[in-house]
Amino acid sequence: MPLPTTSAITLTINGEKHMLSVDHRTTLLDALRERLDLTGTKKGCDQGQCGACTVLIDGRRAVACLQLAVAAEGREVTTIEGVAEDGALHPVQQAFLDLDGYQCGYCTPGQICSAIAVIEEHAAGWPSAVTDDVRPEAGRPQLTAEEIRERMSGNLCRCAAYVSIVQAVARAAGVEEAAA
Repeated sequence: MPLPTTSAITLTINGEKHMLSVDHRTTLLDALRERLDLTGTKKGCDQGQCGACTVLIDGRRAVACLQLAVAAEGREVTTIEGVAEDGALHPVQQAFLDLDGYQCGYCTPGQICSAIAVIEEHAAGWPSAVTDDVRPEAGRPQLTAEEIRERMSGNLCRCAAYVSIVQAVARAAGVEEAAA
């Protein structure tokens, strides 16, 4: 007897539960865009290299094009449509808007989701590849422009709005001097 190739799953997206029947090979990105009409998450390379499809899964960033929808069941998925609260933009969204951290806007949803996670990771004391001292006793690294660039390096911007993106992340994190 052949194994089933579809499953009935419940996805929690932006705090709402959605029941879907999906092929086991359906990516989270395709489920979001094609089945739930949440088109803010963009399809870029479809290979996990550009970051345009970055979402938050249980508060951690993930590229939705490489995440299977069935693997997201039981987890909290936040897309760009879910980052604003009570009609007010998230501080990262506001900083991107204020500092022109976008040009064409295609990569912006993924950039914003990634930036939200970057700020959380930094606040938790996680080091990056450019952190000078990674020993726990060294404490949280300073959030410099170099740190922000490294931490955001998985999100590409074809329009090259990187200077403004770094400034926006720094402002949202409350360390504007990092953008220098």
